[in-house]
Amino acid sequence: MSRGNRTGRAATRRRKWRRAGSLAWRVVASLPAAVMGVGSRLGAGRTGVVAVVLLLFIVPLIAVVTWAGCGRSKRPGEFAGGKSGESAYVRLNDEIMIAGELFHTGAPVVLWSDPGGYDGYRVEKRFAPWEESTWEAMLGAGRAPDTPNRYNVRSANLLPEELERVRGGGWDLELLRRSVDQFVLHYDVCGTSRQCFKILHDLRGLSVHFLLDIDGTIYQTLDVKERAWHATTSNSRSVGIEIANMGSYPEGAPDPFDKWYQRDAQGNALRITIPSVFGDGGVRTPNFVGRPARAGMVVGPVQGAVHRMYDLTPQQYDSLIKLTAALCTALPNITCDYPKDELGQLITRKLPDEQLAGYRGVLGHYHIQANKADPGPALQWEYVITEARKRMER
Repeated sequence: MSRGNRTGRAATRRRKWRRAGSLAWRVVASLPAAVMGVGSRLGAGRTGVVAVVLLLFIVPLIAVVTWAGCGRSKRPGEFAGGKSGESAYVRLNDEIMIAGELFHTGAPVVLWSDPGGYDGYRVEKRFAPWEESTWEAMLGAGRAPDTPNRYNVRSANLLPEELERVRGGGWDLELLRRSVDQFVLHYDVCGTSRQCFKILHDLRGLSVHFLLDIDGTIYQTLDVKERAWHATTSNSRSVGIEIANMGSYPEGAPDPFDKWYQRDAQGNALRITIPSVFGDGGVRTPNFVGRPARAGMVVGPVQGAVHRMYDLTPQQYDSLIKLTAALCTALPNITCDYPKDELGQLITRKLPDEQLAGYRGVLGHYHIQANKADPGPALQWEYVITEARKRMER
């Protein structure tokens, strides 16, 4: 339920309580006459019994109803949640933000405004000494991104009056539902979400709505209403997620797997080993030990070439499924499906421009750009979509 709906229903409930309170007092006012009338029919000896019943049971009930309906106006500056330290809405920490509204996912979520979150709205670098992180300092050093912001307004396909409204932040959910119809999956080739945000925000001047860490924690860096910079021609119509994974590589190309995975003699990945230079990697779960969902190297075609990579962790799959279901439910123009050929098989190369223009649903970065390989051959598309659909049906 949206905040607006919650507020409207609360106001309706207050009006009903006030009407009930008013009716209750009218009933109270008529009690003496009622007692006398009943007494006249039952006899004087029984009048006292009737009065006692009314006093013991009905009057207290009326008092409770009246008390509940007597709301008081709030004092200026009074905390909206009631007592100091309480929240007006108690979050479950699984909510994502879409056009200012909170939507449950069932997965662990950290918003940009939460402690430990990654804030894509800031113009400063996140992982640099403060005196070197400001936009002015970056300009002076000749290392600034092209613009202070790493995102902009979704302006495509809006009427002039709609654009004028949303440029001031006035997105509503229905308008956003009309504008967004793709969910783009990336792997980050950074290994952890902390390192990914550093690369995107601090170094490349880019952005993405969600980061998915190896322990399944989802970090939201921007409201979905924003146009994040992650997928070139699909930016205006899409939501993006960077999945922590070291990526895929063509046969014979150098790879970082020895540094990031403890492997056995057969090349199976026993666990993820974050290089010591990254410390604990910023992984939110204490002492987390990440393991690919499938230990063996996954080999498959991407853009016509054979690529190899290690799978996501089970925790990542669980959260990706839940986030996919939430997005496809809240933004129904994102069809819960992936690009398929005429035989119903996954397309593993860039979609032709005409097909991409008409495509609505979940897709990979490599479906949008011919020079991209993410999310690689290991992603279990059918599993993600099938499980997301099950959640949507429930």
